Amino acid sequence: MKTLMCAVYTPEGKVFEGEAAMVVATALDGEVGILYNHAPLITALGEGSLRITEPGGNVRRYSTRGGFLEVAKNQVVVLTDELTESASE
Repeated sequence: MKTLMCAVYTPEGKVFEGEAAMVVATALDGEVGILYNHAPLITALGEGSLRITEPGGNVRRYSTRGGFLEVAKNQVVVLTDELTESASE
């Protein structure tokens, strides 16, 4: 399985950094899903969920409020104003 690198930052610092098989975030105009080899993208984040699926299948779930997501060269960087960890489903 091909993966991408993902990093999540809040004003307090780094929350997550590691490999991801998929990243799904809530943008201002709906959800965006990121897989390996996604086209470059910068989008504003709204209020909603952020899900990071790790290569082994574990899913990290967060709630975000505002910020930005950037995709470039198989790297995803999430900068968010507010982040809380959500319970697993």
